[in-house]
Amino acid sequence: MKKYIEIGIGNTWMIRTEIEHEDGTETEMKGIVRPFRLRSVYLRLWLRRTVLILDLKEGLKIQTKSRKKFKIILGFYGV
Repeated sequence: MKKYIEIGIGNTWMIRTEIEHEDGTETEMKGIVRPFRLRSVYLRLWLRRTVLILDLKEGLKIQTKSRKKFKIILGFYGV
């Protein structure tokens, strides 16, 4: 089970936790859900259809999405 704690603008809540289950389903909750063991920190900048992700573990990634959004997110990946 993977957990993503995200803080920033553009999501449903300013602070949220997304849990990705082993079967591929996801659950989103308001606030920080514990316990949490940190694996990586990332900054996600979503400008229109382009998403820039700067991850301390994986480096820089650029993605293209089908929908237009604006998000600035500081995220923490863990288990």
